[in-house]
Amino acid sequence: MADTVAILREQTDALMKTQEITEIIQSTVESSIALKAMTRLPNMASGVMEYPIMDSYPLAGFVDGDTGLKMTTNMSWKKKKLYVGEIAAIVPIPDNIVADSSYDIWGQVKPRLIEAAGRVIDKAIFFGVDKPDNWRDGILQGATAAGNVVTETADIYKDIFGIDGVISKIEEDGYFPDQIISAINMRAKLRELRDTTNRPLYLEDMKSTTPYTLSGMGMQFPRNGAFDATKANLFAGDFKQAVYAIRQDITFDVFNSGVISDENGKVLFNLMQNDMKAIRMVIRLGWDIFNPLNAINTDETKRFPFAVYVPSGSTGASTVSYENGQFLDNDFQNDEQINAETSEESKNVKKK
Repeated sequence: MADTVAILREQTDALMKTQEITEIIQSTVESSIALKAMTRLPNMASGVMEYPIMDSYPLAGFVDGDTGLKMTTNMSWKKKKLYVGEIAAIVPIPDNIVADSSYDIWGQVKPRLIEAAGRVIDKAIFFGVDKPDNWRDGILQGATAAGNVVTETADIYKDIFGIDGVISKIEEDGYFPDQIISAINMRAKLRELRDTTNRPLYLEDMKSTTPYTLSGMGMQFPRNGAFDATKANLFAGDFKQAVYAIRQDITFDVFNSGVISDENGKVLFNLMQNDMKAIRMVIRLGWDIFNPLNAINTDETKRFPFAVYVPSGSTGASTVSYENGQFLDNDFQNDEQINAETSEESKNVKKK
């Protein structure tokens, strides 16, 4: 029997056409969730912004008879300060790579630097991770200090909506929460809620895209890598009380000369000598939480416009002691210290 003779595919690979997709496949760029939710103040004119906040209310009383004395009263304000923190990054790229690439490399780098800045901002604001020394503690630490922490149980509905639940703690401090920032895994937990007849408590329109809400509050689910689901399921609060101000909006500069060194002064790149360019991103901003005096809760140490719902056994749960601006729980301090030491985005961070 004669051998079958044919031209096979592996013999014609050099002749075959291939289709090349020119679009880079990548995830959507996610910016800061915190800044989207917070209230923006006018731009800062210097490194520190001061603003007055109510510290005491005037009093009034009945007058005894036609000639009774009318009481005298006063009210007071105090100044709070918002401090600038700088976030920056440098990306060096060899000239030959830029010249030989089929893509706009700078155009690819810029949005990812914006996302990286948003991730750093959200970590600092929500969890206090890698924050500058002059920034206030994160929302997690502030809620913990005020006792506004609820640990997850088997009854998630009661944890959030019940007496002494997440929403209740904010209301008892004189605030009405308006937004929720949540870990993505809470979506499935909400869909899993059932009543006594096994009907879902959390109903969605299965025919269209329905925004997630809880009791009328919009829910946001950060996807920039900043949300630590081991420390928090969600943050709820009156986000009108959280404010930020820009000292220098995000800027990009490209350099073709100069040196890039590490923290020890060792030169890593000489842009001119190594035929490289570097793009530098910088943004400077500050943030704070108003938390003014209100008639429902007059104790500033116990009043906070946010609450946090934490997983069972979370390191960010209510075991943290807080006194004179310092955290006294060693486990919590050590956990934050490890995060700072291992972060690739910030070095030599001193935690408060």
